[in-house]
Amino acid sequence: MKLASLKGGRDGRLVVVSNDLAWFADAGAIAPTLQAALDDWTRVEPLLRGLAESLEHGAVPRERFHEHDAASPLPRAYQWADGSAYVNHVALVRKARAADMPESFWTDPLMYQGGSDGFLAPRDPIPLKDEAWGCDMEAEVAVVTGDVPMGATREEALDAIRLVMLVNDVSLRNLIPAELAKNFGFFQSKPASAFSPVAVTPDALGEAWKDGKLSGALEVELNGKPLGRADAGVDMTFDFGTLIAHAAKTRALGAGSIVGSGTVSNRGPDGGPGKPVDQGGVGYSCLAELRTVETLAHGAASTPFLKHGDVVRIEMRDGRRHTVFGAIEQEVRPA
Repeated sequence: MKLASLKGGRDGRLVVVSNDLAWFADAGAIAPTLQAALDDWTRVEPLLRGLAESLEHGAVPRERFHEHDAASPLPRAYQWADGSAYVNHVALVRKARAADMPESFWTDPLMYQGGSDGFLAPRDPIPLKDEAWGCDMEAEVAVVTGDVPMGATREEALDAIRLVMLVNDVSLRNLIPAELAKNFGFFQSKPASAFSPVAVTPDALGEAWKDGKLSGALEVELNGKPLGRADAGVDMTFDFGTLIAHAAKTRALGAGSIVGSGTVSNRGPDGGPGKPVDQGGVGYSCLAELRTVETLAHGAASTPFLKHGDVVRIEMRDGRRHTVFGAIEQEVRPA
Protein backbone atom coordinates (compact mmCIF):
# COMPACT_ATOMS: atom_id res chain seq x y z
CA MET A 1 0.00 0.00 0.00
CA LYS A 2 1.24 3.48 -0.91
CA LEU A 3 0.06 6.62 0.84
CA ALA A 4 0.59 10.32 0.21
CA SER A 5 -0.53 13.68 1.53
CA LEU A 6 -1.67 16.20 -1.04
CA LYS A 7 -0.91 19.83 -0.26
CA GLY A 8 -3.63 21.66 1.65
CA GLY A 9 -3.61 22.90 5.22
CA ARG A 10 -0.82 22.18 7.66
CA ASP A 11 -1.23 18.40 7.59
CA GLY A 12 -2.25 17.78 4.00
CA ARG A 13 -5.02 15.53 2.66
CA LEU A 14 -4.56 11.77 2.88
CA VAL A 15 -4.80 9.78 -0.36
CA VAL A 16 -4.07 6.22 -1.41
CA VAL A 17 -1.76 6.01 -4.45
CA SER A 18 -1.66 3.23 -7.04
CA ASN A 19 1.40 0.99 -7.17
CA ASP A 20 2.61 2.67 -10.35
CA LEU A 21 2.10 6.14 -8.82
CA ALA A 22 -0.21 7.10 -11.69
CA TRP A 23 -3.49 7.48 -9.78
CA PHE A 24 -4.83 8.37 -6.37
CA ALA A 25 -8.07 7.89 -4.49
CA ASP A 26 -9.18 10.26 -1.76
CA ALA A 27 -9.03 8.62 1.68
CA GLY A 28 -10.79 11.40 3.55
CA ALA A 29 -13.80 9.23 4.40
CA ILE A 30 -11.44 6.88 6.26
CA ALA A 31 -8.98 9.36 7.79
CA PRO A 32 -8.48 13.03 6.93
CA THR A 33 -4.70 13.01 7.40
CA LEU A 34 -1.89 10.49 7.62
CA GLN A 35 -1.35 11.37 11.27
CA ALA A 36 -5.00 10.61 12.00
CA ALA A 37 -4.60 7.24 10.27
CA LEU A 38 -1.49 6.41 12.30
CA ASP A 39 -3.26 7.35 15.54
CA ASP A 40 -5.97 4.75 14.79
CA TRP A 41 -3.94 2.32 12.68
CA THR A 42 -5.51 -0.94 13.87
CA ARG A 43 -8.95 0.18 12.68
CA VAL A 44 -7.91 2.30 9.74
CA GLU A 45 -5.27 0.14 8.01
CA PRO A 46 -7.70 -2.55 6.72
CA LEU A 47 -9.97 0.17 5.34
CA LEU A 48 -7.08 1.87 3.57
CA ARG A 49 -5.93 -1.47 2.14
CA GLY A 50 -9.42 -2.10 0.83
CA LEU A 51 -9.40 1.31 -0.85
CA ALA A 52 -5.96 0.61 -2.31
CA GLU A 53 -7.14 -2.68 -3.79
CA SER A 54 -10.21 -1.01 -5.27
CA LEU A 55 -7.98 1.68 -6.77
CA GLU A 56 -5.81 -0.94 -8.48
CA HIS A 57 -8.95 -2.45 -10.05
CA GLY A 58 -10.37 0.91 -11.08
CA ALA A 59 -13.39 0.30 -8.87
CA VAL A 60 -13.39 3.69 -7.10
CA PRO A 61 -13.24 7.29 -8.30
CA ARG A 62 -9.66 8.20 -9.07
CA GLU A 63 -7.58 11.13 -10.22
CA ARG A 64 -4.13 11.49 -11.72
CA PHE A 65 -1.37 11.60 -9.12
CA HIS A 66 1.15 14.38 -9.68
CA GLU A 67 4.19 14.41 -7.42
CA HIS A 68 4.35 18.21 -7.54
CA ASP A 69 1.01 18.28 -5.71
CA ALA A 70 2.30 16.16 -2.84
CA ALA A 71 3.54 17.40 0.50
CA SER A 72 5.90 15.22 2.49
CA PRO A 73 3.77 12.24 3.65
CA LEU A 74 3.78 13.78 7.12
CA PRO A 75 3.98 17.54 6.46
CA ARG A 76 4.83 17.90 10.14
CA ALA A 77 5.45 15.23 12.75
CA TYR A 78 5.55 14.81 16.49
CA GLN A 79 9.11 13.53 16.25
CA TRP A 80 11.98 13.33 13.75
CA ALA A 81 14.97 11.40 15.05
CA ASP A 82 17.79 10.80 12.60
CA GLY A 83 20.42 8.14 13.16
CA SER A 84 23.76 7.38 11.53
CA ALA A 85 23.31 3.73 10.64
CA TYR A 86 26.00 3.78 7.94
CA VAL A 87 29.06 4.16 10.13
CA ASN A 88 31.29 4.27 7.06
CA HIS A 89 29.80 7.71 6.34
CA VAL A 90 30.39 8.87 9.91
CA ALA A 91 34.02 7.79 9.78
CA LEU A 92 34.67 9.63 6.52
CA VAL A 93 32.97 12.88 7.53
CA ARG A 94 34.72 12.93 10.90
CA LYS A 95 38.03 12.35 9.16
CA ALA A 96 37.36 15.46 7.07
CA ARG A 97 36.89 17.45 10.31
CA ALA A 98 40.01 15.86 11.84
CA ALA A 99 37.76 14.50 14.58
CA ASP A 100 38.45 11.24 16.38
CA MET A 101 36.23 8.22 15.66
CA PRO A 102 35.39 6.47 18.96
CA GLU A 103 35.21 2.68 18.71
CA SER A 104 31.79 2.78 20.41
CA PHE A 105 30.29 4.27 17.24
CA TRP A 106 30.33 0.75 15.75
CA THR A 107 28.25 -0.68 18.59
CA ASP A 108 26.09 2.18 19.91
CA PRO A 109 23.99 4.14 17.36
CA LEU A 110 24.39 7.87 16.89
CA MET A 111 21.13 9.83 16.81
CA TYR A 112 19.99 13.43 16.94
CA GLN A 113 16.53 14.97 17.27
CA GLY A 114 15.74 17.23 14.33
CA GLY A 115 13.09 19.87 13.79
CA SER A 116 9.75 18.33 12.84
CA ASP A 117 7.28 21.20 13.06
CA GLY A 118 7.42 21.60 9.29
CA PHE A 119 8.99 19.61 6.46
CA LEU A 120 9.62 20.69 2.88
CA ALA A 121 7.50 19.10 0.17
CA PRO A 122 9.46 16.77 -2.12
CA ARG A 123 9.43 19.26 -5.01
CA ASP A 124 9.74 22.42 -2.92
CA PRO A 125 12.93 24.47 -3.26
CA ILE A 126 15.62 24.36 -0.60
CA PRO A 127 15.75 27.87 0.86
CA LEU A 128 19.37 28.95 1.42
CA LYS A 129 20.10 32.40 2.81
CA ASP A 130 23.89 32.22 2.59
CA GLU A 131 25.92 29.95 0.31
CA ALA A 132 28.85 30.26 2.73
CA TRP A 133 26.93 28.04 5.16
CA GLY A 134 27.92 25.00 3.05
CA CYS A 135 24.57 23.52 2.04
CA ASP A 136 24.57 19.78 1.44
CA MET A 137 22.01 17.11 0.60
CA GLU A 138 21.92 13.81 2.51
CA ALA A 139 20.04 10.99 0.80
CA GLU A 140 18.56 8.64 3.38
CA VAL A 141 15.83 6.12 4.16
CA ALA A 142 13.31 6.72 6.95
CA VAL A 143 10.50 4.83 8.63
CA VAL A 144 7.31 6.01 10.32
CA THR A 145 6.33 4.20 13.49
CA GLY A 146 3.19 3.45 15.38
CA ASP A 147 3.26 3.71 19.17
CA VAL A 148 6.49 2.27 20.58
CA PRO A 149 6.67 1.56 24.34
CA MET A 150 9.64 2.70 26.37
CA GLY A 151 12.25 -0.06 26.52
CA ALA A 152 10.97 -1.81 23.40
CA THR A 153 13.07 -4.67 22.07
CA ARG A 154 14.41 -4.69 18.52
CA GLU A 155 11.65 -7.14 17.52
CA GLU A 156 8.94 -4.97 19.08
CA ALA A 157 10.42 -1.96 17.32
CA LEU A 158 10.34 -3.75 13.95
CA ASP A 159 6.67 -4.61 14.49
CA ALA A 160 5.93 -0.93 15.08
CA ILE A 161 7.16 0.17 11.62
CA ARG A 162 4.19 1.35 9.59
CA LEU A 163 5.71 3.05 6.55
CA VAL A 164 9.00 3.50 4.69
CA MET A 165 10.07 6.57 2.71
CA LEU A 166 13.10 8.48 1.41
CA VAL A 167 14.64 11.63 2.85
CA ASN A 168 16.73 14.59 1.83
CA ASP A 169 18.18 15.63 5.18
CA VAL A 170 19.53 19.07 4.36
CA SER A 171 22.70 20.01 6.26
CA LEU A 172 24.63 23.26 6.55
CA ARG A 173 28.11 21.79 6.82
CA ASN A 174 30.03 24.94 7.62
CA LEU A 175 27.80 25.63 10.64
CA ILE A 176 28.21 22.13 12.10
CA PRO A 177 31.71 22.31 13.64
CA ALA A 178 30.98 25.37 15.78
CA GLU A 179 27.67 23.90 16.94
CA LEU A 180 29.14 20.54 17.87
CA ALA A 181 31.99 22.28 19.68
CA LYS A 182 29.38 23.53 22.16
CA ASN A 183 28.66 19.87 23.06
CA PHE A 184 24.94 20.46 22.72
CA GLY A 185 24.16 18.99 19.29
CA PHE A 186 22.81 20.20 15.96
CA PHE A 187 20.31 23.02 15.65
CA GLN A 188 20.95 25.84 13.17
CA SER A 189 22.97 23.50 10.97
CA LYS A 190 19.94 21.23 10.41
CA PRO A 191 17.16 23.13 8.59
CA ALA A 192 13.95 21.57 7.26
CA SER A 193 14.21 18.17 5.57
CA ALA A 194 12.10 16.81 2.69
CA PHE A 195 10.58 13.34 2.29
CA SER A 196 9.54 11.36 -0.77
CA PRO A 197 6.09 12.00 -2.32
CA VAL A 198 4.90 8.55 -1.26
CA ALA A 199 5.30 6.43 1.87
CA VAL A 200 5.08 2.65 1.41
CA THR A 201 4.06 -0.12 3.79
CA PRO A 202 6.91 -2.62 4.33
CA ASP A 203 4.96 -5.55 2.85
CA ALA A 204 4.53 -3.66 -0.43
CA LEU A 205 8.32 -3.49 -0.81
CA GLY A 206 8.56 -7.28 -1.21
CA GLU A 207 12.05 -8.76 -1.01
CA ALA A 208 13.56 -5.26 -0.90
CA TRP A 209 12.51 -5.04 2.76
CA LYS A 210 14.11 -7.60 5.06
CA ASP A 211 15.24 -7.59 8.70
CA GLY A 212 14.61 -3.89 9.10
CA LYS A 213 16.64 -2.86 6.05
CA LEU A 214 15.64 -1.54 2.63
CA SER A 215 17.74 -2.87 -0.24
CA GLY A 216 18.16 -1.12 -3.54
CA ALA A 217 20.24 1.59 -5.17
CA LEU A 218 19.49 5.05 -3.83
CA GLU A 219 19.87 7.19 -6.93
CA VAL A 220 21.23 10.66 -6.21
CA GLU A 221 21.70 13.22 -8.97
CA LEU A 222 23.11 16.74 -8.91
CA ASN A 223 22.19 18.98 -11.84
CA GLY A 224 21.18 15.93 -13.88
CA LYS A 225 24.44 14.02 -13.36
CA PRO A 226 24.79 10.84 -11.23
CA LEU A 227 26.31 11.47 -7.82
CA GLY A 228 25.40 8.29 -5.95
CA ARG A 229 24.05 4.79 -6.48
CA ALA A 230 24.77 3.30 -3.04
CA ASP A 231 22.69 0.28 -2.02
CA ALA A 232 20.69 1.11 1.10
CA GLY A 233 20.81 -2.52 2.23
CA VAL A 234 24.62 -2.75 2.17
CA ASP A 235 26.95 -1.57 4.95
CA MET A 236 24.03 -0.57 7.20
CA THR A 237 25.56 -1.18 10.62
CA PHE A 238 22.30 -0.67 12.54
CA ASP A 239 18.93 -1.80 11.11
CA PHE A 240 15.76 0.16 11.78
CA GLY A 241 14.68 -2.13 14.61
CA THR A 242 17.92 -1.34 16.40
CA LEU A 243 17.59 2.40 15.71
CA ILE A 244 14.01 2.56 16.99
CA ALA A 245 14.83 0.53 20.09
CA HIS A 246 17.74 2.89 20.75
CA ALA A 247 15.40 5.90 20.50
CA ALA A 248 12.89 4.23 22.83
CA LYS A 249 15.39 3.25 25.52
CA THR A 250 14.27 5.98 27.92
CA ARG A 251 11.02 7.24 26.37
CA ALA A 252 7.97 5.99 24.53
CA LEU A 253 7.61 7.03 20.89
CA GLY A 254 4.24 8.27 19.74
CA ALA A 255 2.53 7.13 16.55
CA GLY A 256 3.83 9.17 13.65
CA SER A 257 7.43 9.33 14.87
CA ILE A 258 9.93 9.38 12.01
CA VAL A 259 13.29 7.64 12.38
CA GLY A 260 15.96 8.16 9.73
CA SER A 261 18.88 5.98 8.70
CA GLY A 262 21.44 8.71 8.19
CA THR A 263 23.28 9.14 4.90
CA VAL A 264 23.41 5.93 2.89
CA SER A 265 27.04 4.99 2.30
CA ASN A 266 28.85 1.98 0.84
CA ARG A 267 32.50 1.05 1.19
CA GLY A 268 34.59 0.35 -1.86
CA PRO A 269 35.46 -3.27 -2.80
CA ASP A 270 38.78 -2.89 -0.96
CA GLY A 271 37.05 -1.65 2.19
CA GLY A 272 38.02 1.94 1.46
CA PRO A 273 35.79 4.93 0.79
CA GLY A 274 34.76 3.91 -2.72
CA LYS A 275 34.88 5.64 -6.08
CA PRO A 276 32.66 8.16 -7.90
CA VAL A 277 30.00 6.83 -10.27
CA ASP A 278 31.91 8.03 -13.35
CA GLN A 279 34.89 5.93 -12.21
CA GLY A 280 32.88 2.73 -11.84
CA GLY A 281 31.98 3.11 -8.16
CA VAL A 282 28.60 3.57 -6.49
CA GLY A 283 29.41 7.17 -5.61
CA TYR A 284 28.14 9.12 -2.65
CA SER A 285 24.83 10.22 -1.13
CA CYS A 286 26.11 13.59 0.05
CA LEU A 287 28.74 16.12 -0.99
CA ALA A 288 30.61 15.97 2.30
CA GLU A 289 31.58 12.36 1.65
CA LEU A 290 32.72 13.16 -1.89
CA ARG A 291 34.74 16.12 -0.62
CA THR A 292 36.38 13.89 1.99
CA VAL A 293 37.42 11.38 -0.67
CA GLU A 294 38.81 14.21 -2.81
CA THR A 295 40.78 15.49 0.16
CA LEU A 296 42.20 12.06 0.92
CA ALA A 297 43.17 11.49 -2.72
CA HIS A 298 44.34 14.95 -3.75
CA GLY A 299 44.96 16.91 -0.56
CA ALA A 300 41.97 19.22 -0.99
CA ALA A 301 38.29 19.10 -1.92
CA SER A 302 37.41 20.33 -5.41
CA THR A 303 33.62 19.88 -5.40
CA PRO A 304 31.76 22.87 -3.91
CA PHE A 305 28.74 22.61 -1.66
CA LEU A 306 25.33 23.44 -3.12
CA LYS A 307 24.85 26.83 -4.72
CA HIS A 308 21.73 28.74 -5.71
CA GLY A 309 20.32 27.15 -8.87
CA ASP A 310 21.65 23.65 -8.15
CA VAL A 311 19.07 20.86 -8.45
CA VAL A 312 19.15 17.72 -6.29
CA ARG A 313 17.18 14.56 -7.16
CA ILE A 314 16.80 11.48 -4.93
CA GLU A 315 14.89 8.36 -6.03
CA MET A 316 14.79 4.57 -5.76
CA ARG A 317 13.60 2.22 -8.51
CA ASP A 318 12.57 -1.42 -8.46
CA GLY A 319 13.91 -4.22 -10.65
CA ARG A 320 11.80 -3.04 -13.57
CA ARG A 321 13.10 0.53 -13.19
CA HIS A 322 9.76 1.76 -11.86
CA THR A 323 9.95 4.46 -9.20
CA VAL A 324 9.04 3.13 -5.76
CA PHE A 325 8.55 6.26 -3.64
CA GLY A 326 8.50 8.96 -6.29
CA ALA A 327 11.30 11.48 -6.52
CA ILE A 328 12.57 14.20 -4.23
CA GLU A 329 13.68 16.93 -6.63
CA GLN A 330 14.65 20.30 -5.19
CA GLU A 331 16.31 23.43 -6.50
CA VAL A 332 18.41 25.51 -4.13
CA ARG A 333 17.04 29.06 -4.06
CA PRO A 334 17.80 32.22 -2.09
CA ALA A 335 15.77 32.31 1.11
